Amino acid sequence: RTVQTGRNGLTGKGILTGVVDSGVDYFHPDFRNADGSSRILRLWDQSIQGNPPQGYVTGTEYTKEQIDEALALGENQGRRLVPSVDISGHGTAVFGIAAGNGRASGGVNRGVAYESDLLVVKMGIPKENSFPRTTELIQGIDYLMRKALEMNRPLVINLSFGNNYGSHRGDSLLENYIDTVAAMGRTVIVTGTGNNGSQPWHAGGILQQGKTEEIQLAVGVFEPTLNVQLWKDYEDEMEIYLESPSGERIGPLYERLGPQRHLLENTELLIYYGKPGPYQLSQEIYIDFIPEGNYVDSGVWKVLLSGKRVRSGQYFLWLPGGNVLNRGTGFYSPRAVGTLTIPSTAGKVISVGAYDSRQNAYADFSGRGSQFLPIRKPDLAAPGVSISAPVPGGSYATVTGTSFAAPFVSGSAALLMEWGIVKGNDPFLYGEKVKAYLRRGAKKVPGFDEHPNEEVGYGALCTAQSIPKV
Repeated sequence: RTVQTGRNGLTGKGILTGVVDSGVDYFHPDFRNADGSSRILRLWDQSIQGNPPQGYVTGTEYTKEQIDEALALGENQGRRLVPSVDISGHGTAVFGIAAGNGRASGGVNRGVAYESDLLVVKMGIPKENSFPRTTELIQGIDYLMRKALEMNRPLVINLSFGNNYGSHRGDSLLENYIDTVAAMGRTVIVTGTGNNGSQPWHAGGILQQGKTEEIQLAVGVFEPTLNVQLWKDYEDEMEIYLESPSGERIGPLYERLGPQRHLLENTELLIYYGKPGPYQLSQEIYIDFIPEGNYVDSGVWKVLLSGKRVRSGQYFLWLPGGNVLNRGTGFYSPRAVGTLTIPSTAGKVISVGAYDSRQNAYADFSGRGSQFLPIRKPDLAAPGVSISAPVPGGSYATVTGTSFAAPFVSGSAALLMEWGIVKGNDPFLYGEKVKAYLRRGAKKVPGFDEHPNEEVGYGALCTAQSIPKV
């Protein structure tokens, strides 16, 4: 679906669009001006060692001048000068939706803020399609913030990235960091809610004093490794038992520092009890399944929780996201609510779910909020099904996922900031104010009686309705 902006004469001019992702194909016409020069002001590739930006120790920073020189040399020689590539194509698609100018399609597949200037961070990725580490993401955000302050320009940061590791309560190091940063500078941070909505990777419930809850976990064949996070309130004391598919049982497990090792059938279980942290009331119990042979014993495993001294009784379990598990592995009674990935659980970001703009219907893969989590999410939904976006090599392809819904909102945030800050209608139009305007302007999505809700938040993105009538 193409998005044509230009009502109100807004194009994103004067705003910086920053993306932390898998990089970008800087040769793609959509990221170049009419004279062939680059729209990218800075590109920091964390995976190429050599010349890191000032104040950092990894990667290499390329300036607009170096990128322009590479473009002038043509693909073969140019890529030797600036060897940054987008292997997966994810970052190129995200950038194109937020800010591509559509030159490769004669303007048909133009992105939202198509005249904004671009800042690229390619995260150091150990291998293709794997999740990078949190520290790389934090450094990427830090770099974009510093560049925007240095250039004295408003900035939108798009994070089409998510994982399942954490309590999902907005209290992890990453979420705390993002919330702190969001309060500095003229910034908007946008993130997708992940694609776990229809996956069996989350379970939870409320445990009562003296009662026992049984959570069944199916493990498919040929599963080489597996881990489960159990999060609960530290005040609640519960006994935990684990049972293998053949009925062997261990427990009750007791809280103690250091790993506890147990062997059930042919699988070793490594169990770690966490403590609350300086920013965190929740407690984590982490269970690692390590096969003696090649694979974890398949069949139905059970986690049994027995309430010893219960105050709130809430418990949450998560399996790793990101399609690292085989089909057939998942909770028997999964919970669709609370399937947001981190950091869309951070309070100060704009968290974006996906809907199918052709059917005008919610996309069921989109990560959902939950009344059990302290922060009401998502904020709104944007198109995320069968979106035409740039791919490395100069052409376009169709993409689906909340990763591609988020940049619609990032581009729209850039338009609002241009209207407010650049055009002088509201010099304070950034941060939570942009979120509030986008929430108010959102349109109802058919099939929902109430907005906000756990699936699409306040509704579908509508930039035109979000700009105040002055």
